[in-house]
Amino acid sequence: MTLIVESTENENLIEVNHLRINFNTYAGKVKAIRDVSFHLKKGETLAIVGESGSGKSVTTRALMGLNADNAEIAGGEILFHGQDVLKKSEQEMQQIRGKDIAMIFQDPMTSLDPTMKIGRQIAEPLRVHNHVSREKAMEQALEMLKLVGITDAEHRINDYPHQFSGGMRQRIVIAIALICYPEVLIADEPTTALDVTIQAQILKLMKELQEKIETSIIFITHDLGVVAGMADRIAVMYAGKIVEYGTVDEIFYNPQHPYTWGLLNSMPTLDTRSGDLSAIPGTPPDLLDPPKGDAFAARNPYALKIDAEQEPPFFKVSETHYAATWLLDPRSPQVVPPVAIAKRQDQWAKMHNADGELIRPEAPLPTPAAPSDDDRE
Repeated sequence: MTLIVESTENENLIEVNHLRINFNTYAGKVKAIRDVSFHLKKGETLAIVGESGSGKSVTTRALMGLNADNAEIAGGEILFHGQDVLKKSEQEMQQIRGKDIAMIFQDPMTSLDPTMKIGRQIAEPLRVHNHVSREKAMEQALEMLKLVGITDAEHRINDYPHQFSGGMRQRIVIAIALICYPEVLIADEPTTALDVTIQAQILKLMKELQEKIETSIIFITHDLGVVAGMADRIAVMYAGKIVEYGTVDEIFYNPQHPYTWGLLNSMPTLDTRSGDLSAIPGTPPDLLDPPKGDAFAARNPYALKIDAEQEPPFFKVSETHYAATWLLDPRSPQVVPPVAIAKRQDQWAKMHNADGELIRPEAPLPTPAAPSDDDRE
């Protein structure tokens, strides 16, 4: 069973349905994306989280037709305004890329042309897509440079990428992505190469720009902590599949999948001492030959016998929250999650009634208690 969230066509900018992508390699066919479905609404931020190799970037690059030459679309559809982009020609996709759907790539060091002044690089999408004059394009590039927070923009617009710091280069990459005011912005781990102080500034900037230009964001990351104040909804990916899906509060305070438990448990806190970091044991499965049942079973301390035999369907936790784990089956035995996760779930239960409705809408959820020594067992 694959997660399909019911919605009317005019509500969603993007709908991904039953997407499957393989990579043809010398060793065989890698089943990188295995039946993925999700949607993106106007003005919202969807975070896709998971370990390296889980399929986050492959999925979102398919939205822009940017997958590698050895990639094979094995099935599914990607609807943008109701039209399947997988059926569009390269020429048609070139009209969409940068104008309607733009991407911020992971490494600003390699995303910019070192031989071209940054003003020209920012203005280029405008000249290609909107066919404006060079003078007009440079005027708008200057305004965007100011908008992303580059000081002394009038002079720095004529500088080359090597004359900027890493954080400034990332701001320039964001300016290039936003210059045409795209409807959808894909941010592929845009803060990975930055220190935490600059990371926070970039995240704040993206949130402010999103409100100003009313764009929707797909935010890709392996770090749940990064999206805590950024996302509206979260999709957790593992081994080429979405395993849990819900609002940011549901994923942080009422997680249901053991893999999500592991991700949250591995987040360091201010009280985390040296040597006390938790980790998910083992390694992801080989997608040349995906496991028969639940792909996470071999690493799951809560795995049931059926996990090795049959892939779990999505179980409905609420109208917006789904998780693919046999632990949610009414017939499964009751398990006790890690102490830190149980505390989160207790806080969630105290704030909601039996129907899952927030008892005090005006009150934010409390900050999860810092784990004690016993929590890290």
